[in-house]
Amino acid sequence: MPGRLGPMNLTRSANVFEFYEILRCAQDDARLGKLHCIEIPRPGGTGIFARNDRRVRLMRAAVAILLFMSGIAAGAETADTIFINGNIYTVNEKQPHAEAIAVHRGRIIFVGSNAEAEKFRGNKTRTVDLAGKTVTPGFTDSHCHIFEIGEREITLNLEGTNTREDFLAKVKERVAQTERDKWITGRGWIETFWRPPQFPARADLDKIAPDNPVFLTRADGHAAVANSAALAIANIVRDTPKPFGGEILKDPKTGDPTGMLLDNAMDLVAKNIPPPSEPERERALLLGIKREVELGWCEIQNAGSELSDQEIIRRAYAGGKMKLRMINAAYGPGEAADTLLKNGATLNAFDHRFTQRTIKVIFDGALGSRGAALLAPYSDEANSSGFLT
Repeated sequence: MPGRLGPMNLTRSANVFEFYEILRCAQDDARLGKLHCIEIPRPGGTGIFARNDRRVRLMRAAVAILLFMSGIAAGAETADTIFINGNIYTVNEKQPHAEAIAVHRGRIIFVGSNAEAEKFRGNKTRTVDLAGKTVTPGFTDSHCHIFEIGEREITLNLEGTNTREDFLAKVKERVAQTERDKWITGRGWIETFWRPPQFPARADLDKIAPDNPVFLTRADGHAAVANSAALAIANIVRDTPKPFGGEILKDPKTGDPTGMLLDNAMDLVAKNIPPPSEPERERALLLGIKREVELGWCEIQNAGSELSDQEIIRRAYAGGKMKLRMINAAYGPGEAADTLLKNGATLNAFDHRFTQRTIKVIFDGALGSRGAALLAPYSDEANSSGFLT
Protein backbone atom coordinates (compact mmCIF):
# COMPACT_ATOMS: atom_id res chain seq x y z
CA MET A 1 0.00 0.00 0.00
CA PRO A 2 1.42 3.45 -0.90
CA GLY A 3 2.97 5.24 2.00
CA ARG A 4 3.49 2.11 4.07
CA LEU A 5 6.98 1.07 5.12
CA GLY A 6 8.41 -1.97 3.41
CA PRO A 7 9.09 -5.28 5.20
CA MET A 8 11.88 -5.30 7.76
CA ASN A 9 13.73 -8.18 9.42
CA LEU A 10 12.12 -7.84 12.84
CA THR A 11 11.85 -11.46 13.93
CA ARG A 12 14.36 -11.08 16.73
CA SER A 13 11.99 -9.90 19.42
CA ALA A 14 8.36 -10.49 20.30
CA ASN A 15 8.08 -6.79 21.26
CA VAL A 16 9.34 -5.76 17.84
CA PHE A 17 6.69 -7.98 16.23
CA GLU A 18 4.04 -6.04 18.14
CA PHE A 19 5.66 -2.73 17.28
CA TYR A 20 5.66 -3.52 13.57
CA GLU A 21 2.00 -4.52 13.68
CA ILE A 22 1.12 -1.20 15.33
CA LEU A 23 3.16 0.68 12.75
CA ARG A 24 1.42 -1.20 9.96
CA CYS A 25 -1.96 -0.14 11.32
CA ALA A 26 -0.83 3.44 11.82
CA GLN A 27 0.32 3.72 8.19
CA ASP A 28 -3.10 2.69 6.92
CA ASP A 29 -5.02 5.97 6.77
CA ALA A 30 -8.35 4.24 6.39
CA ARG A 31 -7.88 2.13 9.51
CA LEU A 32 -6.39 5.01 11.48
CA GLY A 33 -9.56 6.98 10.90
CA LYS A 34 -11.54 4.32 12.74
CA LEU A 35 -9.30 4.17 15.78
CA HIS A 36 -9.80 6.21 18.94
CA CYS A 37 -6.20 5.68 19.99
CA ILE A 38 -3.17 3.61 19.10
CA GLU A 39 -1.39 1.87 21.95
CA ILE A 40 2.35 1.41 21.58
CA PRO A 41 4.07 -0.85 24.13
CA ARG A 42 7.46 0.14 25.37
CA PRO A 43 9.78 -1.42 27.99
CA GLY A 44 8.36 -0.85 31.45
CA GLY A 45 5.02 0.59 30.43
CA THR A 46 2.56 1.70 27.75
CA GLY A 47 2.52 4.80 25.61
CA ILE A 48 -0.67 6.05 23.96
CA PHE A 49 -0.96 8.36 20.97
CA ALA A 50 -4.45 9.89 20.89
CA ARG A 51 -5.95 10.44 17.47
CA ASN A 52 -5.22 13.98 16.33
CA ASP A 53 -5.01 14.78 12.62
CA ARG A 54 -2.39 17.51 13.19
CA ARG A 55 -0.11 14.97 14.88
CA VAL A 56 -0.49 12.05 12.47
CA ARG A 57 2.70 12.79 10.56
CA LEU A 58 4.68 13.39 13.74
CA MET A 59 3.33 10.17 15.19
CA ARG A 60 4.34 8.21 12.10
CA ALA A 61 7.83 9.63 12.19
CA ALA A 62 8.25 8.90 15.90
CA VAL A 63 7.03 5.34 15.51
CA ALA A 64 9.33 4.72 12.56
CA ILE A 65 12.35 6.05 14.45
CA LEU A 66 11.55 4.02 17.55
CA LEU A 67 11.02 0.94 15.42
CA PHE A 68 14.34 1.40 13.71
CA MET A 69 16.10 1.86 17.06
CA SER A 70 14.37 -1.25 18.45
CA GLY A 71 15.69 -3.28 15.54
CA ILE A 72 19.21 -2.01 16.16
CA ALA A 73 18.99 -2.75 19.88
CA ALA A 74 17.75 -6.28 19.24
CA GLY A 75 20.57 -6.91 16.80
CA ALA A 76 23.16 -5.84 19.35
CA GLU A 77 22.02 -8.30 22.01
CA THR A 78 24.06 -11.37 22.81
CA ALA A 79 22.20 -14.34 24.20
CA ASP A 80 22.94 -15.72 27.63
CA THR A 81 21.44 -19.05 26.54
CA ILE A 82 20.46 -20.56 23.20
CA PHE A 83 18.12 -23.54 23.06
CA ILE A 84 18.56 -25.56 19.86
CA ASN A 85 17.11 -28.64 18.12
CA GLY A 86 13.70 -28.18 19.67
CA ASN A 87 10.15 -28.79 18.54
CA ILE A 88 9.02 -25.31 19.53
CA TYR A 89 5.34 -24.38 19.31
CA THR A 90 5.13 -20.60 19.16
CA VAL A 91 1.36 -19.86 18.98
CA ASN A 92 2.31 -17.42 16.21
CA GLU A 93 0.28 -18.07 13.06
CA LYS A 94 3.01 -16.56 10.90
CA GLN A 95 5.67 -18.80 12.45
CA PRO A 96 3.93 -21.73 14.19
CA HIS A 97 7.05 -23.84 14.71
CA ALA A 98 10.73 -23.18 15.31
CA GLU A 99 13.98 -24.95 16.20
CA ALA A 100 15.73 -22.50 18.47
CA ILE A 101 15.19 -19.86 21.14
CA ALA A 102 17.71 -17.23 22.26
CA VAL A 103 17.37 -15.71 25.73
CA HIS A 104 19.01 -12.56 27.14
CA ARG A 105 18.54 -11.53 30.78
CA GLY A 106 15.45 -13.64 31.17
CA ARG A 107 13.78 -12.36 27.98
CA ILE A 108 13.30 -14.19 24.69
CA ILE A 109 15.07 -12.18 21.99
CA PHE A 110 14.81 -14.64 19.11
CA VAL A 111 12.69 -17.57 17.96
CA GLY A 112 13.58 -19.32 14.72
CA SER A 113 16.06 -21.68 13.12
CA ASN A 114 19.25 -23.10 14.60
CA ALA A 115 21.29 -21.28 11.98
CA GLU A 116 19.70 -17.88 12.63
CA ALA A 117 20.11 -18.33 16.38
CA GLU A 118 23.89 -18.43 15.94
CA LYS A 119 23.83 -14.69 15.22
CA PHE A 120 23.14 -14.15 18.91
CA ARG A 121 25.99 -16.28 20.20
CA GLY A 122 28.71 -14.69 22.29
CA ASN A 123 31.82 -15.97 24.05
CA LYS A 124 29.87 -16.80 27.20
CA THR A 125 26.62 -18.02 25.63
CA ARG A 126 25.40 -21.33 27.03
CA THR A 127 23.84 -23.90 24.68
CA VAL A 128 21.04 -26.27 25.64
CA ASP A 129 20.34 -29.08 23.17
CA LEU A 130 16.63 -29.89 23.40
CA ALA A 131 17.15 -33.07 21.35
CA GLY A 132 13.76 -32.81 19.68
CA LYS A 133 11.78 -32.19 22.86
CA THR A 134 8.65 -30.06 22.61
CA VAL A 135 8.66 -26.52 24.01
CA THR A 136 5.50 -24.47 24.44
CA PRO A 137 4.71 -21.07 25.93
CA GLY A 138 4.24 -21.26 29.69
CA PHE A 139 0.94 -22.64 30.95
CA THR A 140 -1.32 -20.70 33.32
CA ASP A 141 -3.29 -22.30 36.15
CA SER A 142 -6.41 -20.21 35.59
CA HIS A 143 -8.01 -20.83 39.00
CA CYS A 144 -6.28 -21.78 42.20
CA HIS A 145 -6.10 -20.81 45.87
CA ILE A 146 -2.38 -20.72 46.40
CA PHE A 147 -2.31 -20.40 50.19
CA GLU A 148 -4.76 -23.27 50.57
CA ILE A 149 -2.64 -25.46 48.30
CA GLY A 150 0.28 -24.83 50.63
CA GLU A 151 -1.80 -25.44 53.75
CA ARG A 152 -2.91 -28.73 52.26
CA GLU A 153 0.75 -29.73 52.07
CA ILE A 154 1.31 -28.68 55.70
CA THR A 155 -1.79 -30.24 57.24
CA LEU A 156 -3.41 -33.49 56.08
CA ASN A 157 -3.22 -33.83 52.31
CA LEU A 158 -6.22 -35.88 51.19
CA GLU A 159 -5.68 -35.36 47.48
CA GLY A 160 -5.88 -38.62 45.54
CA THR A 161 -7.85 -40.59 48.13
CA ASN A 162 -9.77 -42.65 45.60
CA THR A 163 -11.81 -44.68 48.07
CA ARG A 164 -13.58 -44.00 51.34
CA GLU A 165 -11.30 -46.58 52.97
CA ASP A 166 -8.19 -44.75 51.76
CA PHE A 167 -9.61 -41.46 53.04
CA LEU A 168 -10.31 -42.90 56.50
CA ALA A 169 -6.94 -44.66 56.63
CA LYS A 170 -5.10 -41.37 56.11
CA VAL A 171 -7.15 -39.67 58.79
CA LYS A 172 -6.52 -42.56 61.20
CA GLU A 173 -2.78 -42.32 60.56
CA ARG A 174 -2.82 -38.60 61.37
CA VAL A 175 -4.84 -39.19 64.55
CA ALA A 176 -2.12 -41.54 65.79
CA GLN A 177 0.41 -38.71 65.36
CA THR A 178 -1.68 -36.01 67.04
CA GLU A 179 -2.11 -35.16 70.72
CA ARG A 180 -5.50 -35.59 72.33
CA ASP A 181 -7.85 -32.58 71.92
CA LYS A 182 -5.69 -31.04 69.16
CA TRP A 183 -7.39 -30.04 65.92
CA ILE A 184 -6.88 -32.22 62.85
CA THR A 185 -7.44 -30.31 59.63
CA GLY A 186 -6.90 -31.25 56.02
CA ARG A 187 -8.02 -30.68 52.47
CA GLY A 188 -8.31 -32.35 49.08
CA TRP A 189 -10.79 -35.22 49.35
CA ILE A 190 -13.46 -35.68 46.72
CA GLU A 191 -16.04 -38.43 46.84
CA THR A 192 -16.88 -38.49 43.12
CA PHE A 193 -14.99 -41.72 42.43
CA TRP A 194 -15.78 -43.44 45.70
CA ARG A 195 -18.11 -46.41 45.59
CA PRO A 196 -20.73 -45.42 46.43
CA PRO A 197 -20.00 -41.73 45.66
CA GLN A 198 -21.39 -40.38 48.92
CA PHE A 199 -20.16 -37.67 51.26
CA PRO A 200 -18.24 -38.84 54.35
CA ALA A 201 -20.06 -38.45 57.65
CA ARG A 202 -19.20 -37.55 61.21
CA ALA A 203 -19.98 -41.14 62.25
CA ASP A 204 -17.08 -42.33 60.06
CA LEU A 205 -14.72 -39.88 61.74
CA ASP A 206 -16.00 -40.47 65.27
CA LYS A 207 -14.91 -44.10 65.11
CA ILE A 208 -11.28 -43.22 64.40
CA ALA A 209 -11.00 -39.78 66.04
CA PRO A 210 -13.18 -39.68 69.16
CA ASP A 211 -10.83 -37.39 71.12
CA ASN A 212 -9.81 -34.83 68.48
CA PRO A 213 -11.90 -32.23 66.69
CA VAL A 214 -11.63 -32.97 62.95
CA PHE A 215 -12.41 -30.61 60.06
CA LEU A 216 -11.61 -31.79 56.51
CA THR A 217 -12.30 -29.59 53.50
CA ARG A 218 -13.42 -30.94 50.14
CA ALA A 219 -11.17 -30.35 47.13
CA ASP A 220 -13.39 -27.55 45.80
CA GLY A 221 -13.22 -25.59 49.07
CA HIS A 222 -17.02 -25.31 49.14
CA ALA A 223 -17.73 -28.13 51.60
CA ALA A 224 -16.20 -29.82 54.63
CA VAL A 225 -16.90 -32.73 56.95
CA ALA A 226 -16.57 -32.39 60.72
CA ASN A 227 -16.71 -34.98 63.47
CA SER A 228 -18.85 -34.76 66.61
CA ALA A 229 -16.09 -33.10 68.64
CA ALA A 230 -15.79 -30.28 66.11
CA LEU A 231 -19.56 -29.86 65.85
CA ALA A 232 -19.80 -29.64 69.65
CA ILE A 233 -17.19 -26.86 69.76
CA ALA A 234 -19.26 -24.96 67.18
CA ASN A 235 -22.52 -25.67 69.03
CA ILE A 236 -24.05 -27.26 65.95
CA VAL A 237 -26.98 -29.45 66.96
CA ARG A 238 -30.22 -30.74 65.48
CA ASP A 239 -32.02 -27.40 65.78
CA THR A 240 -29.18 -25.18 64.56
CA PRO A 241 -30.54 -23.11 61.65
CA LYS A 242 -28.59 -22.99 58.44
CA PRO A 243 -26.83 -19.67 57.80
CA PHE A 244 -27.52 -17.61 54.70
CA GLY A 245 -25.48 -18.98 51.82
CA GLY A 246 -24.80 -22.27 53.54
CA GLU A 247 -26.23 -25.64 54.42
CA ILE A 248 -25.96 -27.96 57.43
CA LEU A 249 -26.74 -31.39 56.03
CA LYS A 250 -28.93 -33.44 58.36
CA ASP A 251 -30.01 -37.07 58.52
CA PRO A 252 -33.48 -37.30 56.91
CA LYS A 253 -34.62 -39.79 59.56
CA THR A 254 -33.22 -38.36 62.80
CA GLY A 255 -32.65 -34.71 61.89
CA ASP A 256 -29.17 -34.87 63.39
CA PRO A 257 -26.27 -33.14 61.57
CA THR A 258 -24.37 -35.58 59.36
CA GLY A 259 -21.16 -33.58 59.74
CA MET A 260 -21.28 -32.17 56.21
CA LEU A 261 -21.23 -28.38 55.99
CA LEU A 262 -21.60 -26.44 52.74
CA ASP A 263 -20.18 -23.00 51.97
CA ASN A 264 -21.02 -20.40 54.65
CA ALA A 265 -21.96 -23.13 57.12
CA MET A 266 -18.30 -24.15 57.12
CA ASP A 267 -17.48 -20.92 58.95
CA LEU A 268 -19.44 -22.08 61.98
CA VAL A 269 -16.64 -24.56 62.67
CA ALA A 270 -13.70 -22.92 60.91
CA LYS A 271 -13.82 -19.79 63.08
CA ASN A 272 -12.99 -21.96 66.10
CA ILE A 273 -9.77 -23.34 64.60
CA PRO A 274 -6.62 -21.46 65.71
CA PRO A 275 -5.50 -19.37 62.72
CA PRO A 276 -1.97 -19.76 61.34
CA SER A 277 0.63 -17.16 62.24
CA GLU A 278 2.02 -14.84 59.58
CA PRO A 279 5.23 -16.92 59.19
CA GLU A 280 3.08 -20.04 58.86
CA ARG A 281 0.98 -18.29 56.24
CA GLU A 282 4.10 -17.33 54.30
CA ARG A 283 5.31 -20.90 54.48
CA ALA A 284 1.98 -22.03 53.04
CA LEU A 285 2.36 -19.56 50.16
CA LEU A 286 5.85 -20.76 49.29
CA LEU A 287 4.85 -24.42 49.53
CA GLY A 288 1.90 -23.71 47.27
CA ILE A 289 4.19 -22.02 44.75
CA LYS A 290 6.62 -24.94 44.93
CA ARG A 291 3.79 -27.38 44.21
CA GLU A 292 2.55 -25.35 41.23
CA VAL A 293 6.05 -25.15 39.77
CA GLU A 294 6.47 -28.91 40.16
CA LEU A 295 3.28 -29.38 38.15
CA GLY A 296 4.68 -27.25 35.33
CA TRP A 297 2.72 -24.04 35.78
CA CYS A 298 4.51 -20.79 34.89
CA GLU A 299 1.73 -18.45 35.97
CA ILE A 300 -1.25 -18.71 38.30
CA GLN A 301 -4.48 -16.81 38.76
CA ASN A 302 -5.05 -16.70 42.50
CA ALA A 303 -8.80 -16.56 43.02
CA GLY A 304 -9.09 -14.30 46.03
CA SER A 305 -6.95 -12.83 48.80
CA GLU A 306 -7.32 -10.67 51.90
CA LEU A 307 -5.08 -7.66 52.57
CA SER A 308 -2.85 -9.63 54.94
CA ASP A 309 -2.19 -12.24 52.27
CA GLN A 310 -1.47 -9.56 49.67
CA GLU A 311 1.22 -8.14 51.93
CA ILE A 312 2.80 -11.58 52.27
CA ILE A 313 2.72 -12.05 48.50
CA ARG A 314 4.39 -8.70 47.84
CA ARG A 315 7.10 -9.35 50.43
CA ALA A 316 7.81 -12.72 48.87
CA TYR A 317 8.21 -11.13 45.45
CA ALA A 318 10.42 -8.37 46.84
CA GLY A 319 12.57 -11.02 48.51
CA GLY A 320 12.98 -12.99 45.29
CA LYS A 321 11.12 -16.01 46.68
CA MET A 322 8.39 -16.28 44.05
CA LYS A 323 9.24 -18.59 41.18
CA LEU A 324 6.29 -17.86 38.89
CA ARG A 325 3.97 -15.10 37.76
CA MET A 326 0.70 -14.32 39.49
CA ILE A 327 -2.53 -12.55 38.59
CA ASN A 328 -4.10 -11.98 41.99
CA ALA A 329 -7.70 -11.15 42.87
CA ALA A 330 -8.89 -9.34 45.97
CA TYR A 331 -11.77 -10.81 47.93
CA GLY A 332 -14.96 -8.79 47.86
CA PRO A 333 -17.04 -7.27 49.18
CA GLY A 334 -14.92 -6.04 52.05
CA GLU A 335 -11.68 -4.34 52.97
CA ALA A 336 -9.54 -6.02 50.32
CA ALA A 337 -11.88 -5.00 47.51
CA ASP A 338 -12.34 -1.48 48.89
CA THR A 339 -8.58 -0.98 49.06
CA LEU A 340 -8.11 -2.15 45.48
CA LEU A 341 -10.82 0.21 44.25
CA LYS A 342 -9.28 3.09 46.22
CA ASN A 343 -5.64 2.54 45.26
CA GLY A 344 -6.15 1.19 41.76
CA ALA A 345 -4.70 -1.78 39.96
CA THR A 346 -1.15 -3.08 40.19
CA LEU A 347 0.13 -4.01 36.75
CA ASN A 348 3.29 -5.97 35.93
CA ALA A 349 5.04 -5.25 39.23
CA PHE A 350 8.22 -7.05 40.30
CA ASP A 351 9.64 -7.36 36.79
CA HIS A 352 6.30 -8.14 35.15
CA ARG A 353 5.56 -10.97 37.57
CA PHE A 354 2.67 -9.64 39.65
CA THR A 355 -0.64 -8.11 38.58
CA GLN A 356 -3.67 -7.33 40.74
CA ARG A 357 -6.69 -5.77 39.07
CA THR A 358 -9.69 -8.00 39.79
CA ILE A 359 -12.13 -8.69 42.62
CA LYS A 360 -13.35 -12.17 43.52
CA VAL A 361 -17.03 -12.32 44.47
CA ILE A 362 -18.76 -15.61 45.31
CA PHE A 363 -22.44 -15.76 44.35
CA ASP A 364 -23.21 -19.42 44.99
CA GLY A 365 -21.68 -22.77 45.86
CA ALA A 366 -20.09 -25.45 43.66
CA LEU A 367 -21.70 -28.14 41.53
CA GLY A 368 -19.74 -31.01 43.05
CA SER A 369 -20.92 -30.27 46.57
CA ARG A 370 -24.42 -29.39 45.28
CA GLY A 371 -24.27 -25.79 46.40
CA ALA A 372 -24.31 -24.17 42.96
CA ALA A 373 -27.61 -22.37 42.43
CA LEU A 374 -29.71 -24.10 39.77
CA LEU A 375 -33.11 -23.40 38.24
CA ALA A 376 -34.21 -26.98 38.96
CA PRO A 377 -33.32 -29.58 41.62
CA TYR A 378 -30.18 -31.68 41.30
CA SER A 379 -30.73 -34.97 39.47
CA ASP A 380 -29.39 -36.94 42.43
CA GLU A 381 -30.73 -34.61 45.16
CA ALA A 382 -34.39 -33.90 44.52
CA ASN A 383 -34.77 -31.64 47.55
CA SER A 384 -32.00 -29.21 46.62
CA SER A 385 -31.37 -26.74 43.83
CA GLY A 386 -28.40 -25.09 45.54
CA PHE A 387 -28.32 -21.60 47.00
CA LEU A 388 -26.94 -18.09 46.63
CA THR A 389 -24.20 -16.95 48.97
